Amino acid sequence: MSFSDNTKIAIIGLGYVGLPIALAFAKKTSVIGFDINPKRVTSLQHKIDESKDVESEDFIGANIVFTTSAKELSSANFYIIAVPTPIDNQKNPDLKPLLAATRTVGQVLKKGDYVVFESTVYPGCTEDDCVPILESESGLQHIIDFKTGFSPERINPGDKEHVFSKITKVVSGCDAEALDKIAQTYSSVVMAGVFKAASIKVAEAAKIIENTQRDVNIALMNELSMIFDKMNINTFEVLEAAGTKWNFLKFSPGLVGGHCIGVDPYYLTHKAKSLGYSPEVILSGRQINDSMGGYVAKKTVQLMLQKEVNIAKSKVLILGITFKENVKDIRNSKVVDILTELKSFNIEVDVFDPRANSTETLHEYGFELTTSPTNDYNAVILAVSHSEFLGQKEEYFQKFCKSGIFIDIKGVYRNKINNLTYWSL
Repeated sequence: MSFSDNTKIAIIGLGYVGLPIALAFAKKTSVIGFDINPKRVTSLQHKIDESKDVESEDFIGANIVFTTSAKELSSANFYIIAVPTPIDNQKNPDLKPLLAATRTVGQVLKKGDYVVFESTVYPGCTEDDCVPILESESGLQHIIDFKTGFSPERINPGDKEHVFSKITKVVSGCDAEALDKIAQTYSSVVMAGVFKAASIKVAEAAKIIENTQRDVNIALMNELSMIFDKMNINTFEVLEAAGTKWNFLKFSPGLVGGHCIGVDPYYLTHKAKSLGYSPEVILSGRQINDSMGGYVAKKTVQLMLQKEVNIAKSKVLILGITFKENVKDIRNSKVVDILTELKSFNIEVDVFDPRANSTETLHEYGFELTTSPTNDYNAVILAVSHSEFLGQKEEYFQKFCKSGIFIDIKGVYRNKINNLTYWSL
């Protein structure tokens, strides 16, 4: 599709999802990039993405205006909402950012406009929660005056291979005309092509089960890891052997945090409960995965006790605090659960992460990162497998650890540690 029909696109939300979408479209047509964070917008105006999700060269040739002014959105006619959809402290969906963004778009909506949602939600949210706001704010009637669709984001932070243009895009629309228009629009920038979902609810459901499926499978691996630990069997060795079967699904144990796998299943379970169904398998998986940080911490304490370490006077170094490897994002990091559990034993804990920002960890979690780890730790926990921590010799970890306990959560140093007491999930 060319943009000879004068399509002007506005992206609402310029995080790790919205920014790549905005820059991709900006190579084809005029784009408005809107975000409520002034600092973020100022950085993007200078072609700097502080989260490193896109590089400076990605801004070259992009016909885009970055703004915090909602009034500037009025010149667009195709709106894509890509704001966070987190959970609250009770693990219920927090739709405040989504509904606020919807109100912002509704206030500038005109006849003939399109609104596409990319934020992960439960099935029915677009039509039941968002469309009424668009109608109320604009005074327009859905389908007759404006059209909507849902196209779930599939951005994988830190993944330079599976980028926006190379991932098949699921699209949906409120009617056949909308589906065609939305599919054509995304086809112009997504080389991998689009898949037309049967309905908006189907597209919403497809997104949410992608991450729910991974969550449940990782939970199984985590439970197996706890069982095999009691048998003194290395889980990764078991998975390596089982993985030789052609149809064995290759999942691994680990911490499950971040914005997607650790959050999205709660949107589905919330909707299921509202319909009178209690989803046992999904919630069981969530419970297991949410408990893994505490489990790792208790195992660390157990190993220190076996070495007759005085727990009240002990120190532990955690390597990595981000929610996954090779990213800067610390939001919903389950490494924090390890730290919290260790501190409940009055253990002194230092966290070192060359990728994370200490000011952000202080604001988000109440502690600062150490820039200079000492040499008197009783245990070292490799929590996040950043590239900076990979390919090291055993001596790198020994220089931190006087009592010789090395916790390798993802098993990346399996069969490479000889002098330290080694443990992995």
